[in-house]
Amino acid sequence: FSFSWQTTFQDGGEEVEDGAVYNVTLKKVQIQQAANKGARWLGGEGDQLPPEHTVRQYETSKIRAIKAGTLEKLVENLLTAFGDADFSYISIFLATYRAFASPRAVLELLLDRFGNLETSSQGEVANLNSLESEMVLRAEIASVLRAWLDQCSEDFREPPDYICLLKLLDYLKNNMPNSDMESRVQNLLKQFQNQEVEAVDGFCSTSSSDLVDGEELEISNPEEFSSFQDHVVAEQLTYMDVMLFRRVVPYHCLGSIWSQRDKKENKNLAPTVRATITQFNAVTKCVISTILGTRELKIQQRAKIIEKWIHIAHECRILKNFSSLRAIISALQSNSIYRLKTTWMCVSKDILLMYEELSEIFSDHDNYLTSRELLMKEATSKFANLDSSEKENQKKSQKRLQLQKNKGVMQGTVPYLGTFLTDLIMLDTALQDYVEGGLINFEKRRREFEVIAQIKLLQSSCNSYCLIPDQKFIQWFRRQRHLTEEESYKLSREAEAAADTNILSPKSQKSMVKRISTLFLGTDVFTPPKEQPLKSSPVGGSSGESTDSASVSSCEFNHSETEDVCVTPVSSPEDPLKKGSISSDKGSGCSKGSVCDAGSGPDSGSMPCRDSGSALSSAPRALPVYNRQSEGSCIIRVSMDGLQDSIYKSILITNQDRIPDVTQRALLKHNLEPDAVEDYELVQVISEDKELAFPRDANVFYGMNSHVNFDFILRKRA
Repeated sequence: FSFSWQTTFQDGGEEVEDGAVYNVTLKKVQIQQAANKGARWLGGEGDQLPPEHTVRQYETSKIRAIKAGTLEKLVENLLTAFGDADFSYISIFLATYRAFASPRAVLELLLDRFGNLETSSQGEVANLNSLESEMVLRAEIASVLRAWLDQCSEDFREPPDYICLLKLLDYLKNNMPNSDMESRVQNLLKQFQNQEVEAVDGFCSTSSSDLVDGEELEISNPEEFSSFQDHVVAEQLTYMDVMLFRRVVPYHCLGSIWSQRDKKENKNLAPTVRATITQFNAVTKCVISTILGTRELKIQQRAKIIEKWIHIAHECRILKNFSSLRAIISALQSNSIYRLKTTWMCVSKDILLMYEELSEIFSDHDNYLTSRELLMKEATSKFANLDSSEKENQKKSQKRLQLQKNKGVMQGTVPYLGTFLTDLIMLDTALQDYVEGGLINFEKRRREFEVIAQIKLLQSSCNSYCLIPDQKFIQWFRRQRHLTEEESYKLSREAEAAADTNILSPKSQKSMVKRISTLFLGTDVFTPPKEQPLKSSPVGGSSGESTDSASVSSCEFNHSETEDVCVTPVSSPEDPLKKGSISSDKGSGCSKGSVCDAGSGPDSGSMPCRDSGSALSSAPRALPVYNRQSEGSCIIRVSMDGLQDSIYKSILITNQDRIPDVTQRALLKHNLEPDAVEDYELVQVISEDKELAFPRDANVFYGMNSHVNFDFILRKRA
């Protein structure tokens, strides 16, 4: 017999059970078969069967995917998902359950309620009276536990008691004695117990506690920095980024978890993500310090350092390290570096073109479509694709790339983590945690897993890197004393003031200013970041300790929620600081002309909301976004008047929400008492000197001005 088949899918609606709602899809398979060996007997020529004797059969199967449910139902579904043909359910659940449950709660349900044969036979799992059913249940439990240990072993790292791991070990001894699973759990427990407590940020921290005895932080020596070859610096930055990115625990990136990091009790929340941010900031600050740290540098010498960093950024591109690439570009776009007009005039045209190409990777056009497509295209490719480079740069790029290929080692891809944090924060803001009946919205978790899966894919690709640490460079990198924002600005002004304005003719100066204006202020404007993260003011008004935040270009997060970072925009080359001034550490963080954005980097967890649909094209309907009212909903940004006026929080509103509802949500987002609604007024910022005030019971959606930014201020009533 010969066979051919065709598969079609049909929406089967929903099935509702007690405590769960399922999406049903009907899978219809058409099987066409022909008995070729009997063709002659049936009158066919050769081995061909007449069409009337072709047999068509149809087979229909039902695929059930849980849409929402109680925690008990979601855990039970771990055991039945394969039977329902929902093959990705276990991975999705394990990657996202920390948003709505603890490991202990899930483990207790899995083992005590569904894994205990005595109680299971009372109805939780059907047909367990026979030995065969008992064996099936054991196999299902083992399969779930194996996946849990494979994918999320960090869930069991609970020093010093390791309650969950000991509970699991006890269960295995009683129900699966002497099994491979039992041995594995014992080894994992020993591994956790023997490991010393280590700081997650490891070598990338620039604090003095990481230095060898007797060493002190120092401003970079230009000669020492110049002694490192460009590709060596890029390789070492990539080595550090790879080590940290591989350690990132994916669920730490979930919007519901990452957005809670500002609370006092959560100062140690998501340490693996904070570590990548610390490294990102260290690279950005290192770039700024090497350019501005030495007052005695001549203009040409300073320009050479800028050129060197552009070459290093290009080497990072060849290595597919988008994290350090973004950090270097962001530093070069920072206010204190951008304003060095005379220095930029001495940078060669070819290198400026290279810099422009690298900057365009992070263009905010169409929700950063260029960087997203490039990241996914190269996620699993062996080497970088540099075909789009300018001809002159392409020759150099291909030469360097060929050297990499000759080594015969595949490269991984290190992403800019802020892109994923951005998407996950948007999903968390736009989608509800619970649906009607108080059921956990698992459709939201499926959407989140689409982003988590990309992170895991890239983490897996990082295993392809084969980089050897250069202790000389790493020690140099550690020793760098980073300039504060005020120091950077002061040194930048001194460097520009000391420049000999006659080194170039007026004509060439005009041409160069025009070229730089085009470079920085083209169609895709790149807004530079602050050189140093702001101190986040805790509830109560005290300045508190500085929290991690990424000093990166605000273009990734221009229309979203500012959690920790205030961004100062680029002005024109003729007056670089006209529109925004540098704030002091004790200030609110922004002048009136500053643009305070949501998360100019991975630490913020804010979202590119201008066109979020492009990032989530698989969505059945468009998500609510910032600065656009769509289908009766939108996202606004609300800041607190006073000490926290530089910190925005994203709020989802609908056409049913009135002032008290939005005010209460904003207070909760800012970790303030929600009962104090009557003590605050909500106003929309129209311009620097205009505000739109709302009556106490106004409908915010219909009352707001939709032709300006959806930025609001919550202010205490007089």
